[in-house]
Amino acid sequence: MAVERIDLDKPLWDLSTFAGRWKHFAWVTDFRTCTTSSEQLLAAKELCEQYRVGKEPVGTSREKIIYAKKLYESAFHPDTGDLQNVFGRMSFQVPGGMAITGAMLQFYRTTTAVVFWQWVNQSFNALVNYTNRNANSPVSTTQLCTAYFSATAAAMITAIGCKSYWQKRANPLMARYVPFAAVAAANCANIPLMRQVEIVNGVDVCDDNGNKLTKSKIAAVKGISQVTFSRIVMCAPGMLILPPIMAKLETYGWMQRIKPLHAPIQIMLVGCFLTFMVPTACALFPQNCSIAVSTIQKWEPENYEILKKNCKDGNVPKFLYFNKGL
Repeated sequence: MAVERIDLDKPLWDLSTFAGRWKHFAWVTDFRTCTTSSEQLLAAKELCEQYRVGKEPVGTSREKIIYAKKLYESAFHPDTGDLQNVFGRMSFQVPGGMAITGAMLQFYRTTTAVVFWQWVNQSFNALVNYTNRNANSPVSTTQLCTAYFSATAAAMITAIGCKSYWQKRANPLMARYVPFAAVAAANCANIPLMRQVEIVNGVDVCDDNGNKLTKSKIAAVKGISQVTFSRIVMCAPGMLILPPIMAKLETYGWMQRIKPLHAPIQIMLVGCFLTFMVPTACALFPQNCSIAVSTIQKWEPENYEILKKNCKDGNVPKFLYFNKGL
């Protein structure tokens, strides 16, 4: 029997379920793909292009095609097809996030250390947000800089404010939660600012068949809110559970004798959390998000009128769909 061909434009799992989305994102964000050379990634892209038109090399196995699809989806921008900067890929979230988060959790005692690591974290976040930007809603250099400096300022102000407040009014353990408060505040500033064009102009919303029918600002706000929440959830377990664990461990004599290893230990523990939390956070909400047409009709009447004009025979669907981003 002939082997059924793979549709490279469709996921391997059912993305309508949380389990299916988790498997998909665990597959796409596999940090091991970060070590793949540019030559191998470009070869994987070429193989995918050949397979789409049925001109792949004779004898190419199904497993090889699936692996090429994995490399392509983990390293190339979905809109432009360009090879992404390795440090900005979602597959780099585990190694990059564990190093920076571990450092933030370890070096929290001085204001200088807090400010420095929040700056490093926001620089990393800015790179990730820019690398995974929506190419259909381009962001200008001015908007990019505004998002970067606003998020960095929000993180630093929150971190310094919480540190000063908790040092005077709370037990020492609370000081360990300063990094999480700062990261949460920064995400609430960074992502909406980075994607402000979508909020101002709206995003394309489509029917079941992918036909663009109108734009919606409410859809943009919904998608960005879900992404912001997901990013906070992604780092929450490591940044909330590890502080009391480390505080307890540091009371033991054997732990006090290996102080130089505290940071590496904390970084590795963060990595363990992120390995599971990156796909979990990405899978919380469907990638293809929905919005009720009645919502557009009520709050965006001008876009609803465009929708009616674009619907053949006046058959207006009940729901429209859009890509929320990551």
